[in-house]
Amino acid sequence: MAYGPSIRVSDDGGQNWTQIAEGPRYPEESGFALNRVWQIVPGHPSERDILYAGVDEAGLFVSRDKGATWTELASLTSHPTRSDWFPGAGGLCLHTILIHPDNPRRMWVGISAVGVFRTDDGGETWRTCNEGLARVPVGTPHPEVGYCVHKMVLDPDDPDTLYMQYHQGVFQSNDGAETWFPIEDGLPGDRISTELGAPFGFPIVISRSGDCFLVPLESSDQRTMRDGRLLVYGRRRGSDRWEPVGDVVPDEPRHVNVLRDAMTVDSLEPYGVYFGTTSGEVFCSIDGGVGWDRLPGQYGRILCVKPWIQEGEYAA
Repeated sequence: MAYGPSIRVSDDGGQNWTQIAEGPRYPEESGFALNRVWQIVPGHPSERDILYAGVDEAGLFVSRDKGATWTELASLTSHPTRSDWFPGAGGLCLHTILIHPDNPRRMWVGISAVGVFRTDDGGETWRTCNEGLARVPVGTPHPEVGYCVHKMVLDPDDPDTLYMQYHQGVFQSNDGAETWFPIEDGLPGDRISTELGAPFGFPIVISRSGDCFLVPLESSDQRTMRDGRLLVYGRRRGSDRWEPVGDVVPDEPRHVNVLRDAMTVDSLEPYGVYFGTTSGEVFCSIDGGVGWDRLPGQYGRILCVKPWIQEGEYAA
């Protein structure tokens, strides 16, 4: 980071890394700074050479040659609401990129503290999709933006259904993000903030079978585990209620946070759930969140956890 953010690639399982020379960059005349790369995701399975990168200051870049070169999707950066985009506490970050499984031209992105945008034409145009969400007081008068999305996931069986961990609760959409409604039954509310008393947290993940998981925190003001208990909540497919599915370390207090990309679910069956904490620990469950183990190692603040499964090898 001494000379700005960069993208590096490894062809040998992480043993060696090479920096990409032509990574994402805003043109100097744009006035935007590329502070961090928040998210890199592959394109639609029918477009195997495509990658997308979400960055801070908020923008979306695409590579059509497996990451060798990158181009800004300026249609999003120059959206008519752009002058009213304001950052959340973590920055003005585009942190979520979701691609419709049957239609590569339909995508959703989440930006903090701006909101949800959707394209139906491969990124040529974008529209806001925040109806039903409570606006966060970030100082913008524009009614279309000012929504602090923390993380979104797409239902594996119904691409019109999305789930969101929001600054002021947990939400679901059944119409491709046209509208949102709260799904908070069973979740603990914010103990300190007066912002609706809604559950507060950062990550939300979903398994191939449609089970959702998240980690509620004390409040938006005190962003650590409630009473030091590292509790994971789950909402099983077909249920309307969240339940605590695992007290991860019941005998030891953990006054830590789990960040928006630090939780994940693999594609195995039965599936595994994994997350890392801001104190540098990684935990895993191989039984849908019921039993938990602490993985070896002590690390720094964990920003991202992703599963890797290839030719019989597995890593997280």
